[in-house]
Amino acid sequence: MKRRAGARSLISLVLIGAAATGALLKAESASAFDFFGLFGSDSVPAPSPETLPYQMDFAVEGEDSVKGSLRDSSNLYKLRQDPPQDGEALAQRLNADFAPMLDALWSAGYYNARIFAAVGGTRFELPVGADQFASAADVYRNRAAVPITITAQTGPLFRLRNVAVVDASTGAPFPPEILPPRILKLKPGDPAAAADLRAANARLIDFFRAQSHPLVTAPLPHPTVNHVLLTMDVTYAVDPGPTAGFGAVSINGPGGFDPAIVNSFVYLQQGQPYTPKAIADTRRAISSIPAVGSVRIREGERLDANGNLPIFIDVGDRPNNLIGFTAGYSTVDGPTGSLYYENRNLFGAAESLRLQGDVFYAPPIYGITANSYNSFHGVQNFDSAGLGGRVALSFMKPALYGSRADFLLDGMAEENRSGGGSFGGYVDQLAGGTAALRYRIDETLSAQAGVKFEKGDATDALGRVNYTLLGIPLGLRYDGTDKLLDPSQGFRVTALATPYPSFFGESGFTRASLTGSAYYAIDDDAQYIIAARAGFGSIFGNSGGLPGIPANYRFYEGGLATIRGFRYQTVGPSTPLGYTIGGLSAFNATLEARIKVTDTIGVAPFFDVGGAFRGSLPFGSSGDTRMSAGVGLIYYTPIGPLRVDVARPLDPRPDDYPVVFYVSIGQPF
Repeated sequence: MKRRAGARSLISLVLIGAAATGALLKAESASAFDFFGLFGSDSVPAPSPETLPYQMDFAVEGEDSVKGSLRDSSNLYKLRQDPPQDGEALAQRLNADFAPMLDALWSAGYYNARIFAAVGGTRFELPVGADQFASAADVYRNRAAVPITITAQTGPLFRLRNVAVVDASTGAPFPPEILPPRILKLKPGDPAAAADLRAANARLIDFFRAQSHPLVTAPLPHPTVNHVLLTMDVTYAVDPGPTAGFGAVSINGPGGFDPAIVNSFVYLQQGQPYTPKAIADTRRAISSIPAVGSVRIREGERLDANGNLPIFIDVGDRPNNLIGFTAGYSTVDGPTGSLYYENRNLFGAAESLRLQGDVFYAPPIYGITANSYNSFHGVQNFDSAGLGGRVALSFMKPALYGSRADFLLDGMAEENRSGGGSFGGYVDQLAGGTAALRYRIDETLSAQAGVKFEKGDATDALGRVNYTLLGIPLGLRYDGTDKLLDPSQGFRVTALATPYPSFFGESGFTRASLTGSAYYAIDDDAQYIIAARAGFGSIFGNSGGLPGIPANYRFYEGGLATIRGFRYQTVGPSTPLGYTIGGLSAFNATLEARIKVTDTIGVAPFFDVGGAFRGSLPFGSSGDTRMSAGVGLIYYTPIGPLRVDVARPLDPRPDDYPVVFYVSIGQPF
């Protein structure tokens, strides 16, 4: 009997094995699990004869918005779990806070601010007298935590009166065609916030560096503050220095393989105009070599005889061997697990070899009843005969003969299943491999061509297809984004086409796809990002129609990578009984806004749409199109964002889940 959609929800728990250490990340309740410090304790140590614990509060007389900055700048607050021995040490901590807290108030534009600290009913102006403050604090020894209240009197807000940017060599202002006014982003009447002044100084330097002035100098200005008029005058003196191109590139390291391999990933040309983006792209390109552990790029302090800037690259080695595992469980698909080994410098020329084994629950395509079609029915009904698996090999030899060409070799054997539940799916058994050459045109664009052989069979609701295929995979990839895991600018495009000629008695066909994504940061700090993706696929040139194409080569939609809220690969053409059979064409599109609420927390409302169709062109034949919407919760970590997405189908089918949860590392696209 089919279960009703309203009575169930999809929740997947992913357990990730830490490489080499085998550490296991386990999700627990928020009250017991300190998620990267997201949930912390604010309890105060108990009073004792040996220490003087204290508790803190902050108050503002004036503009209350500075309270958070005061707290963030206070080491006394940050060290509250580590109480000092006596009142004198407590006074020293408090006085050390005076300068950073005053700087926080000046940063907001309050230059007449005063700061006080109260202990009980006694109030002291900072910096405090150590003896008097210590006496007031020591009264609480072994009785209670010392109650400290920091009060800031902000006073009036200072505003900018005169703002100018001049050429340090002439003293004259820059004409608008050299320095557009929009770069400074300061004007008379704006709050005279020190933080804004420093940010403007950094923007000036970044602007001239982006205009090929690598030796620009712009010391922080010395503003004139009028405490009577509550105004500030500020003049930025900038020396752009000469325009320059890139000079000779010197590579230091690595120790484990030939630096010429690293040099093949450096696309800087002597005389090419200098830009910071080109430096960042070079670092990213070198870091893509699996054997590289660290990349440090230093710029010369002076130009060479040709007026170009020398570049020095220090490259460190990465540990050669890596062992890791992953594990997962889904209430629909059952358990999964992977074990892998990687050698990043196999023969001493930065060759990488990865061996991986996967195991998952793959019950027979047809069970006793139609409703048991390729579905997991709980631990109590687990049958080891339903286990599926995959073994894979991946090898790369970069920089053949010092060129920009890489040799790629992949092999795989599997017994797999996709889809499932009341929507059907398919099971395949296959073995094959691909050998290819990839040519890196530059750090953003590469082209690839190879030969693929695969033998297998695929079974779904249309029956079984035994196949032997020899294909010629062709690919073109462009990635002009600024970051790999969390892009905020640029776009990516991947075009793939694999002709399968009529060999081995097979009916030939061509499978092609085009996918792309684009990213646009609305503000300079990338707090608000619009992200969009779209994909298109088609199978054409075949004479056998849809039944003649192996099920694992057809197009399906649904899942985290296409339409969130719908089960993986269940959207597409179906049989009269409702089993999805895939199509000869498909499309999908997504639009989402990525919004940072804090430095570590973000949200991402999204809308997904997609479908698969019987014909070689979308919408030209029967098929199925579905839509979903939801929101992602993002936690930003130093290694990349972690996401939990909650999606709801907007046009659900009778057996779709009302809400689906996804957990992922990195953005979904």
